[in-house]
Amino acid sequence: MSAEFERLVAQFEQFQAKMKRVDDQLANVGQMQHEIAAVEATAANADRSVTVVAGPGGAIKDIHLTDQALAQRPQVLASELMATIQQAVAEAARKQAGIVDDHVAGMGITDQVLETQAQLFGTSTDELRERLEQERPARQPRPRPEEEYHEDYSHQDFLDGDDAQQSAPPPVSGGGSAGDDFLQNLFNDDDHR
Repeated sequence: MSAEFERLVAQFEQFQAKMKRVDDQLANVGQMQHEIAAVEATAANADRSVTVVAGPGGAIKDIHLTDQALAQRPQVLASELMATIQQAVAEAARKQAGIVDDHVAGMGITDQVLETQAQLFGTSTDELRERLEQERPARQPRPRPEEEYHEDYSHQDFLDGDDAQQSAPPPVSGGGSAGDDFLQNLFNDDDHR
């Protein structure tokens, strides 16, 4: 009987460790989403007559044109505007990649973005990396694990699967993001093991 009890205790401890990892991942994803939603990148042409503000996903949030810009021929203005938009969107992508890499170790998203942009813009990854470091705001230090709050699952009945199934909210379909789909698949995969 003692061996069976020890086996159950070990399974329960594994379950608690798994739930702690899920809590950590969800807290990390929420913070990452918040930081990405706040991304803004501003770019201006050489004479500062065209300024573009890009947000997450390359969304254009604002365009400023001076009287000097409006005095240019339409083709020149269009060219300046497109080049400035590309710069702002590229900067926003670098910032987003940096945020993802800060939260998800080992992904190397920043390196992939820098390599692609270096080829696209005919520059070096080192030059783009230097720009990224200049653009990157100072990060707040992350709390040490002992400072983080984690829900206590020790009093929940993990052996009775019927209650857990009934209390789980129904899956939302159709309106979720790719991140939501990823997390849903992660939980579904864990449930079937």
